[in-house]
Amino acid sequence: MKRLFAAIKVIPDENFLKSYESLRHALQLEKISWVKPENFHMTLKFLGKTPDEKLPAIQTALQKAASQTPPFSMNMEGTGIFGSSYNPRVIWFGVNDDIAIRMLGEAVLNELHTAGFPRDRQNFVPHLTIGRMKKIEHKKMFQEAIAVHRHDFLQEITVEKIILYESLLKPAGVVYRSITEFPLGK
Repeated sequence: MKRLFAAIKVIPDENFLKSYESLRHALQLEKISWVKPENFHMTLKFLGKTPDEKLPAIQTALQKAASQTPPFSMNMEGTGIFGSSYNPRVIWFGVNDDIAIRMLGEAVLNELHTAGFPRDRQNFVPHLTIGRMKKIEHKKMFQEAIAVHRHDFLQEITVEKIILYESLLKPAGVVYRSITEFPLGK
């Protein structure tokens, strides 16, 4: 059994890291589990614990989805939360409403659904999780910090492939290992 997910790797540039570090600094009094920059990715589908024998079906589905979408660029911008403003669970960086990433996300969900991995109840929302929290102590300060970064332009990213990752839980933190890469448009 492997803990698997399909994603787009995001390699942050200087501007991206500036916004990320500014937000971390503004929220340093909170207990937030921050995603390390080397682990930044945009999840297309979380598969969870998956038996090894299902790997070929996943790879075939991701290859089909990748072949349906040519490489594209998208603008990473905006900061938001999942959960309510008084009980946030996740801090994310977003994507300017880009049709190409939504089409890729839908293709991945559809192909994996056909391969026996049911779609989630929610629609695909392109985002990059940067932090997770259980409880916020200084709610007003938290809301103000998010508001300051709400419209930040982070960077333009060229998307050329989907990566199937294995998530390994290690004592020092999570490690993502690339299993297979699927070039777009091929």
